[in-house]
Amino acid sequence: MTALTFAAAQTIVATAHDHARTQNLKPLAFVVLDAGGHLVAAGREDGATFFRTEIAKAKATCALGMGVDTAVTAERAKGNPTFYAGIVTTLGGDVVFSPGGVLIHDADGVVIGAVGVSGDTGEADAACANVGIKAAGLIGSN
Repeated sequence: MTALTFAAAQTIVATAHDHARTQNLKPLAFVVLDAGGHLVAAGREDGATFFRTEIAKAKATCALGMGVDTAVTAERAKGNPTFYAGIVTTLGGDVVFSPGGVLIHDADGVVIGAVGVSGDTGEADAACANVGIKAAGLIGSN
């Protein structure tokens, strides 16, 4: 298993940020957690509201805790809203079922962390996360 390094997390944040600017996205926040849910790196663009960092962290936490990207949990929640509302309540609101939380895998397919991005559409947030993960030489979603 490869450990998620601070350098890799910084690359993820910086590259996700650069991608967001080339796409003219709304101001974003980025959070990278290791497999244990510990903060490794974070950033908030100028103009991003102060909630964005917490939402990004909740997306990354959700991906880790559920074992799938938040785009998957968002779809699953549509079919079982009571169960997913119960998860949010049980976890004190620290998870978000919206695209933009992406698991980070090493070359062996082991989950070594997650990225949460918040500020634009969920799909745009997830795209930024995946660009950053790839730039760090790691594997995100397909």
